[in-house]
Amino acid sequence: MDVTVTEEHRWLQHLVGEWTSEAECIMAPGEAAVTMRGREMVSPLGDVWIIGRGEGEMPGGGTGHTVLTLGYDPAKGRFAGSFIGSMMTMMWLYDGALDANRRVLTLDSQGPDFSTPGRVALYQDIIEVESPDARTMTSRMQDAGGAWHHVMTARYRRVG
Repeated sequence: MDVTVTEEHRWLQHLVGEWTSEAECIMAPGEAAVTMRGREMVSPLGDVWIIGRGEGEMPGGGTGHTVLTLGYDPAKGRFAGSFIGSMMTMMWLYDGALDANRRVLTLDSQGPDFSTPGRVALYQDIIEVESPDARTMTSRMQDAGGAWHHVMTARYRRVG
């Protein structure tokens, strides 16, 4: 099967490489942010997917491991992907789009509202490519009233 590589597939290649990260995460509403450091290796899977494997400090100690997949589905005109981590049992599924300037990829997902047991909340992971060697990812959650709340910001710097 031949795959036609699109501009969106090529955009994902900005993320390929080895990165260090520093993340500020809010564990619960009203609590101070916790800073964690880590590394991520993002590799291409052919010309149309990327796989990111991360490793980083956990707030209570120890090391967490993560796997991110991202691709683009031309039939839907949307980015698709997933995120799993050794610190959780849930697989987050992504559906997203680039902004008009092609610098910001907003990935929508759904998951548990940690402040309201049983409620499913909307989440967004927002990846911004700032330069060839710098990017950020901001995570936010929508509460039951429709307001968005900041959860985490990670700053990535290319190694080498």
